[in-house]
Order: sequence, then C-alpha cells, then structure tokens
Amino acid sequence: MRKTPAEKAPLREVAVVRVIYGDTDQMGMVYYANYLRYFEVARNEYMRAAGANYRAFEEAHGLYLPVVEAHVAYRRPARYDDELRILAGLSPVGAASARFDYEIRRRVDDEPLVTGYTLHACITADGRVVRIPPEMRAALTAPRS
Repeated sequence: MRKTPAEKAPLREVAVVRVIYGDTDQMGMVYYANYLRYFEVARNEYMRAAGANYRAFEEAHGLYLPVVEAHVAYRRPARYDDELRILAGLSPVGAASARFDYEIRRRVDDEPLVTGYTLHACITADGRVVRIPPEMRAALTAPRS
C-alpha cells in the first residue's frame, strides 16, 4: 500500500553534493537517472549515521536490501556546479521491508528540486524475502536528534 504525502517520514539533511559536469545531460541539467544515485548517497549516509553499516550487515547476515520500487518527482532541474542538500527519512520499517523518503534542494536558495522514495526488501542471496534482523531494525528505528 502506498503512503500518502502526509505519511511521509520526517526528513533530515544527510549529505551535500556538488553537481559535477558528468552528471549533466546535453541541456546542462542533471540527467534524470542520476537523482537515484543521489538517493543512494542519502540512504547510505542515513544508515551510517544510524549505526547501521550496510557492508557489515551483508557480511554478518548474508542478507541484502535491494531497491524493489523507486519513485521520483522532478520539480526543478539542478545544473552543473549547483550544491545540493540531500534530505532523507525512514518510514516505519515493515517486517521484511524498509522505505526511505528523499528530498533534494538547491543549497543557495533552498528550492525543492526533487522528491521521491525507494522501497527495499530484505532478501537472502538466492532472492528469498526474509525478516529484517532485530539489530538492523533497532539501528534504523532508533530515535535521532
């Protein structure tokens, strides 16, 4: 079931990136698919700040959290050399899934450029869906200031 905007996770800034020339298209705007890379930066930094080291999670449990659904809403383009504030939040974690919400804003004027989310399933190496281990759940859902 999809969440309504009112149910979206509270967001906090997790990264600042500067748009490099290689991230832009012929029109000088960030190529649309690169926003998913920025989402990945946000997700990794969010998890790192939560004490949920993804590499250690994979090694300790032999489990993975692949993206199974992604949504991106493009409002305004980012351009070469823009500094972008990337915000992320985690919606309530399900038994075997987690949804990260994102917002990307231009740093100079705080203009919202892109919003979206990614949904992740917890799976084994052979693709079987399993519950998220308690220690990963605890790290992801711990209160933050």
